[in-house]
Amino acid sequence: MRRTIVAALSAFAMVAASPAAAALPAGAAAPDFSLGGALAGKPLTFSLRQALRNGPVVLYFFPAAFTAGCTVEAHLFAEATDDFRKLGATVVGVTAGNVERVAEFSRAECRDKFAVAADPGAKVAARYQATNGNADRPLSNRTSFVIAPGGKILLSYTDPNPQQHVARTMAAVKAYKAKRTR
Repeated sequence: MRRTIVAALSAFAMVAASPAAAALPAGAAAPDFSLGGALAGKPLTFSLRQALRNGPVVLYFFPAAFTAGCTVEAHLFAEATDDFRKLGATVVGVTAGNVERVAEFSRAECRDKFAVAADPGAKVAARYQATNGNADRPLSNRTSFVIAPGGKILLSYTDPNPQQHVARTMAAVKAYKAKRTR
């Protein structure tokens, strides 16, 4: 029974994350935003402009907290957050799904490692062209971006499978860092 529920949730997450259109590409200017959210269960306001002052930002959109794929992705980003920090990068997850649960998700699944922001109505995700295209219930696609401090998108990666998002974003941050140290 539990396997059936997990399989159903995974299938829902993949359908919800199916891209309606291509996300903003590498080289595009990243739209600035500020969103309410949580870090370690405590409320915060995440500002892209402010975070970029500290280095690159790994911005990942996910469909809904506590779904199977989103939980896996949060665990993977939590495990990698210290490595991103060593490279000077900030990680933030953003969701339009069940936004009332981001504080709980930031503690339980993001393991107090990085901020999670709520995007009611997927307005920020739409600016990044990272939505499911459903006008009645817009959700974020599973799309990851790496944004340079100047606001340019270095990586744009959409895949409903959460497995490669950390590896792809880590590679982009390392490439950015390597260029800066030459």
